[in-house]
Amino acid sequence: MKSSFIDKVLARLDNLSSRQVEVVVDRLAREKGLLEQVLEALQEGVILFDSDGITMFINQAAENLFGLSEQSCIGKSLAELLPGLDWSKFSPDEASVVSQDLEVMYPEKRTLNIYSAPIRDTISVAEVMEVSGRVLLIRDITVLREETEQSIESERFNALTLLAAGVAHEIGNPLNSLGIQLQLLKRKLNNVQNEDGGRMKSHLESAQAEIDRLDNILKDFLHAIRPTHPKREASDLNEILTKTVNGMEDELAGRKTQIRLDLSNSVAELSLDKGQIRQALYNVIRNASQSMSAEGGEISILTKVTEFEVSLHVKDKGGGISPEEMGRIYEPFQSSKKEAGTGLGLLIVRRIIREHGGEMKIESEEEEGTTVSFYFPRHDQRMKLLGQSDDLIELSASTS
Repeated sequence: MKSSFIDKVLARLDNLSSRQVEVVVDRLAREKGLLEQVLEALQEGVILFDSDGITMFINQAAENLFGLSEQSCIGKSLAELLPGLDWSKFSPDEASVVSQDLEVMYPEKRTLNIYSAPIRDTISVAEVMEVSGRVLLIRDITVLREETEQSIESERFNALTLLAAGVAHEIGNPLNSLGIQLQLLKRKLNNVQNEDGGRMKSHLESAQAEIDRLDNILKDFLHAIRPTHPKREASDLNEILTKTVNGMEDELAGRKTQIRLDLSNSVAELSLDKGQIRQALYNVIRNASQSMSAEGGEISILTKVTEFEVSLHVKDKGGGISPEEMGRIYEPFQSSKKEAGTGLGLLIVRRIIREHGGEMKIESEEEEGTTVSFYFPRHDQRMKLLGQSDDLIELSASTS
């Protein structure tokens, strides 16, 4: 709608007949309807507010993104529509333009970008621009953010690959040579029975322990970046979990850690690499045990089954992870353990789970504990067809 048209109407308003007024109103209504159709057709959310922050219009996309309805929105402020959002953050002053990302949990977890800009009206008499409201443009950037995170993770792996290759070459061979030399010295000292010989043996054992520790770090580096190909076979997740816990019995007892199992009886067989899954479970259970105090504690492990997936959850009652540490939890060499660690454990675990077509999730609260969850699809989802109704139709192997 052009302002010149309205200006002409206002200038001749006293001279218009009732029929002409009817035509003008009809044209304005049609142009308003056309504008609303355009806004409704947008995939981005649009919310219009007046100068007091009261909602004047909201399109269908914005309703879907925030789980709202037009009837419940019109005439309400942003704070009423979206509790927790402060109108002043999106309109710090009349002329400002604001772009801000936020995460919403309802009706589903999404990352959104909100762009706020002023709406200006032209007053023909004074020929000045006055702000009559603001528009919020909301864009769903969930996929973009995930792709960015995956790209960053890929870059980290590339950097880790180069580092591990250099470490393997520059440190691996000297470590082997040192280990051999220490073994030779230890054999010669077996013939020395005096006090000096005993002290030297103690020093040699300390040096050998440090070499072994360096060798383990080197193996962790190589394991974290070496491409793996899971050797899958039909496996019972409950059985793998039980054997893993039984194999850790002495270690857990030494830390005064109790294990409480709550396993679903309906867990179907999954296509898994038993060795890799045991390694992932060992890392997570060991981390949970180490997170608790010297007095020990309890770790709860449960499995659940739905129509689409099998999930496994390991929950401890340790000190939890701070928000700052959670943001870096998958970064190489970042470890929240009180004991020494390389910070590669969770990186390796997530890689194993993803190579099985699953996903890993970590939830934690300081002083409350941490829950690590694995989600495995019950069926191999190799191909999907996007139908006209936007439903995902899975293709079975027989149709390929």
